[in-house]
Amino acid sequence: MAIQTSVENGLARFVLSQPPLNILTRDILAAMRKELERLAAEPSLRVLLISAEGKHFSAGADVGEHLPPTYEELIPEFLDTVAAIDTFPLPVVAAVQGRCLGGGYELAMAADIIVAGAGASFGQPEILLGVLPPAACAMLPDVCPPGVAAELVFTGDPLSAEDALRAGLVTRVVPDAELEQASLELAGRMARHSAAALRLAKRMLRGGRQDARAAALSRAGAIYCDELMKTKDALEGLNAFLEKRQPTWSHE
Repeated sequence: MAIQTSVENGLARFVLSQPPLNILTRDILAAMRKELERLAAEPSLRVLLISAEGKHFSAGADVGEHLPPTYEELIPEFLDTVAAIDTFPLPVVAAVQGRCLGGGYELAMAADIIVAGAGASFGQPEILLGVLPPAACAMLPDVCPPGVAAELVFTGDPLSAEDALRAGLVTRVVPDAELEQASLELAGRMARHSAAALRLAKRMLRGGRQDARAAALSRAGAIYCDELMKTKDALEGLNAFLEKRQPTWSHE
């Protein structure tokens, strides 16, 4: 199964199970949304812990599905999946190891807390393919200084776990071997508390920013589908990646 879930003592474990890179296809994204909806309605739940099998959290979405006409379904579905994490009614912890790139990082970014293994790396390499990360463009300015957001999106270069910690993009960094234990311990400390209080605390912490983030996600999706994917460079970059060659950018 692409997704494994379990609930015990108020803690839900939500595990991406498509190693080695946990690529996010449309089918996997649909399964994620279905499970997130089910868990959000679980009355005994207090905390959601998202993690992934294998050496890497996720290298992002399936590049082939970004091409026409599939992107017209993929991008809204992907943003709906990010929104399902972002608006989850209880605290969400993401435990991240290895590569956390592209759509994988955008999913983790929607969590309330990111615990990273020391060997983790975070990045938005979409610009290398002539495209952009819509959810990251919408959410990064809300979680880090504008210059950090700009550098991540404009260069496509990854950040180490320690650099991400300094930039405020992750909450804590632990040795790789201790990631599961540390994230479970943190989530468990939250799961001791009242579900009602946790739900209300999350609503209050997000405040008016939640509506702004929803609007930003919607706007980013529209720009991606209606403007970006009409450019020659977007198609050239995606095809070049799939054909394992260097892209040739237009002069437009």
